[in-house]
Amino acid sequence: MSTFHLAGIVPIAGQPLDFNMPWHDCMMPIGKNFLSVERSVLECAYAGCETIWIVCNDDMQPLIRYRLGEYANDPVWTHRHFERDKKAHQKRIPIHYVPIHPKDRNKRDCLGWSVLYGAWTSHKILKGLSSHLAPSRFYVSFPYGVYDYRKIREHRKKISSTTGFVLSCKGKTIVDGEYLGFTFNYEDYKKLSSEVRDKSTGLYEDERRDKMLSVDERFSYRHFKLEQIFDTLDIEKSHCENIEEYFRIDSWEGYCSYIAAKGKDQLSIPKSVLKYKEWNEIGFDD
Repeated sequence: MSTFHLAGIVPIAGQPLDFNMPWHDCMMPIGKNFLSVERSVLECAYAGCETIWIVCNDDMQPLIRYRLGEYANDPVWTHRHFERDKKAHQKRIPIHYVPIHPKDRNKRDCLGWSVLYGAWTSHKILKGLSSHLAPSRFYVSFPYGVYDYRKIREHRKKISSTTGFVLSCKGKTIVDGEYLGFTFNYEDYKKLSSEVRDKSTGLYEDERRDKMLSVDERFSYRHFKLEQIFDTLDIEKSHCENIEEYFRIDSWEGYCSYIAAKGKDQLSIPKSVLKYKEWNEIGFDD
């Protein structure tokens, strides 16, 4: 029996805000009653993730959790039309909420670090329960890039394999700083996280610690973009699938371009897969 475990990572914390709304940028609508963070969760569900880990700080977590709930349904098991009792054959995907560690705040809490920290947290918790539950690979979905999440379903076997998987659009991938889905394993995490000290500045100018850097020059990793963090990720042997239509909505200009291009043909949310639901309390059944 295969014990392959695909963990979905949805990084939210660390993204520079551009919309200046009362809510977080990941909750911008990309369709009628459909938010960008919901699209990322659906992408993880269609990719075949067994668990989904949303990396967000405590100040934004309550509203996001109020919208998403505590689990989603696997779309493959939801649409098993030949089953007599469909509800009895549904597969639930737990949604976990992970805040950035306080020691990383204002030091390396960029969007790329949210990806790495989410992978580390999921690996530590699940492996602590059982070595059979430890994630074999991590699938990352960004709320700040919009493309059709339904097309990911046909690549589930490639995604849940020991070989890497990346999405590309016009020849660009995560290595180029695009908000496109990709997978990596724990060995990749250790390599990328070990590069933090080499790429980033610290508190002092040199190892002698004689002089402190200015406030703006300290801990430069917190300002790193995705291409500065994942530029060393090896994707040459990975499965690469092209996405024809892709929009960046990390700025107001990009968001307006998406709305103008899609118009009424915007994505919709399948309520059978994602709708606010909570787990029953212990000893309680509704």
